Amino acid sequence: MAKSHHDKVAVITGAASGIGQAYAQRLAEDGADIVIADVQPADETVRLVETAGRRAVFVHCDVASPDAVSALAADVEKACGRCDILINNAGIFKLQLLEEMTFEDWRRTLSINLDSAFLTCSAFVPGMKRRGCGRIINMASSTFFTGASGFSHYIASKGGMIGLTRALATELGPHGITVNAIAPAFTRTPGAMARGPRPGETDMEKSFAAAAARQAIPRVQVPADLVGTVSFLTSDDAAFITGQTLHVNGGLVRG
Repeated sequence: MAKSHHDKVAVITGAASGIGQAYAQRLAEDGADIVIADVQPADETVRLVETAGRRAVFVHCDVASPDAVSALAADVEKACGRCDILINNAGIFKLQLLEEMTFEDWRRTLSINLDSAFLTCSAFVPGMKRRGCGRIINMASSTFFTGASGFSHYIASKGGMIGLTRALATELGPHGITVNAIAPAFTRTPGAMARGPRPGETDMEKSFAAAAARQAIPRVQVPADLVGTVSFLTSDDAAFITGQTLHVNGGLVRG
């Protein structure tokens, strides 16, 4: 069977580990070359992509910096010639109650989680428009639909991602570019493990178990649960799907 993303170029932010790394591996297995944009070393992701037989390009990039994203776009153009698929996956989620949060905390979260998507779309959409095709995936979150104490900055940023997705889908649809969002539940990733348990819970396993118990499929979500969705949404089979937020969260959000 022919690979569904043969010789496409996918730019994935925050792909050094976790969900972004899983996306990079799956799209490489589908036939795409991968550009990994991250502030963390990405040796493991590079190895996974190359093991799948595709080219991996790592670019150290602070996606909240306009200059760094401009440099990323230049590096992609030089190394790969284009960006066919853009996945805005980079994000942070620090547990902070409102009265513990500074404006700097608020702005840092919004900058990395939302402003970065504006910057990357601004950098790569012109090339997609010239070619008359493109796929953009923005990472949302089930917390936008369920609410969660201690994450007002994070949830606000993810609500912004859903709004950006809907607006850009309308704006870019005539140019053959689709824009969709994926909303996972609480996912077992290195970033989630490093964050620590929620108030009242003694360890991360109890936090994961409590989250999973609210889902229709009551098990902990892992990055592998998301890769089929991103593979489909970035393929030609999804050419008529745009402006959607897909709930890939074990039925935490139903409807």
